[in-house]
Amino acid sequence: MSAPDPEKIFAQLLSTTQHLPQGFSVAESQQMTDLMLQSWSAMVQRSLENPAEWLQTVSGFYQDQFRLWLNMFSPSPETDVTPEPGDRRFSAPEWETSPLHNYLKQSYLLSSRWLKERVAESGLDEATQKKSDFYTRQFIDALSPTNYPLTNPEVLKETLESKGQNLLQGLENLLQDIEKDRISMTDESAFELGKNLAATPGSVVFQNELFQLIQFRPLTETVSDHPVLIVPPCINKYYVLDLSEDNSYVRYCLEQGNNVFIISWRNPDESLGDKTWDDYLTEGTIPAIKAVKSITGAKKIHGVAWCIGGTMLATTMAVLAAKRNKPFASATFFTTLLDFSDPGELGVFIDADQVKQQEEKLAEGGVLPGKQLATTFAMLRANDLIWNYVVNNYLKGKTPPPFDILYWNSDSTNMTAAMYTWYLRRMYLENKLVEPGGVELCGVPVDLGRIDCPVYFLSAIEDHIAPWKTTYIATDHLKGPIDFVLAASGHIAGVLNPAHKNKRHFWVNGETGQGADHWLATAETVPGSWWPHWDRWLKSHAGKQIPAPVQLGNQDYPEIEAAPGSFVLAREK
Repeated sequence: MSAPDPEKIFAQLLSTTQHLPQGFSVAESQQMTDLMLQSWSAMVQRSLENPAEWLQTVSGFYQDQFRLWLNMFSPSPETDVTPEPGDRRFSAPEWETSPLHNYLKQSYLLSSRWLKERVAESGLDEATQKKSDFYTRQFIDALSPTNYPLTNPEVLKETLESKGQNLLQGLENLLQDIEKDRISMTDESAFELGKNLAATPGSVVFQNELFQLIQFRPLTETVSDHPVLIVPPCINKYYVLDLSEDNSYVRYCLEQGNNVFIISWRNPDESLGDKTWDDYLTEGTIPAIKAVKSITGAKKIHGVAWCIGGTMLATTMAVLAAKRNKPFASATFFTTLLDFSDPGELGVFIDADQVKQQEEKLAEGGVLPGKQLATTFAMLRANDLIWNYVVNNYLKGKTPPPFDILYWNSDSTNMTAAMYTWYLRRMYLENKLVEPGGVELCGVPVDLGRIDCPVYFLSAIEDHIAPWKTTYIATDHLKGPIDFVLAASGHIAGVLNPAHKNKRHFWVNGETGQGADHWLATAETVPGSWWPHWDRWLKSHAGKQIPAPVQLGNQDYPEIEAAPGSFVLAREK
């Protein structure tokens, strides 16, 4: 077998890495380019109004770059340009020990800083400036010298040591990912649903075309007479809450003496494209509540929900309350938006023009592909969720290590066209949910003020999908007693913090009524996992202990198949 030709391999990898954003998401890449060009054109126009200031700014940039060049072989700490805190791209020692690569790193960081400063000082309106900042950062991230084989010293070292085998393996990894139409974030061969993920014993006790209801087998001799119904997001698979055994929130709930049910949403195909938010209540959450009460004989249940599942639970509770039906003893919301006035960086993708485009695109029904949503979320943290894997998988030729959360993250789910477009317009764009009667569902006006049971509201301080300061606004709209808790980390890791690992910390007991910043300034910091804190809270609102059921389901809701059920196994192609 002839030796690999490094020159040809480099050329192939350079070509593919330069076009990765287009390959994985054409729509987002074209929009990124168009919006960045528009915003930078506006900034240049403004700069021409004061050419002397612009000339001084550009001149200063080139002087700084020239100073870096002069200092390449004798860098001075006073002139070093260092990565921002948390930026791990340049952590390898080669970025310091190699004068050329140290210069490339600092030149790139200097250019990045200069571009960001130009956006910050652009004088554009707030919405346009946010878009410009976001897409400029996407452009900056894509051009990092870490992302290309000829400018990454770690890749060059690996290539020399393996005689180019890393590039051959990387090319094979790339071709496999192009066939899958997604970037591999974990070793997917290490996981199997029902074996080492979503493996908590239980049975499907009800199903229709939208969901399966799973009842888990109790792990204690007695359980609370208030069962727990978990409503996960319909844009993800439920097993984010039932990952590996030591990382399963479902298992923790069972170990604390709860009778636990969970909704497993179907991954909708085009035949379900006309299913609306109304349908997800009338054919989803409401039948699930009815089944749980019938199976357990409970008068009251505990609701637990995450992200858009929390929004669905809140609208369900408000609809039932309008019909004089209040089946919940308590409600727990994880990283849930009810007020959408500031959706954070997701707002870059949501304005009147973009929502109208989505409505026109999906006017004939069908589904929004889960991969498109996954790409959007990945762009919010492109260095961690895109370029990190480009370098590891395609340039270094490595297989990412097994990680249950990232396996789940890659198992994307579609959204029905009717639900998605309504959700975008009525909630994100118009923020109608917080207006009493602002939306009508199931034939009644929705008023969140009708939710008056005890509520545990968990948010995450680094959440880039449901910004915690926006989630906090919900405390002004719900009428029951509210315990607001803020977890360290982000949208996923902030929630998944098993008690036995006891990592990170959380905040509680801040002063309410004076905004999110005041709440945090007056809150108490508690080390470790928030799970035991929630468990104590839930028990304070629980009923009596009763013998755990021996059989799952009942005559009206018999066991259909073993958990995790067939719906969760359907993977997007």
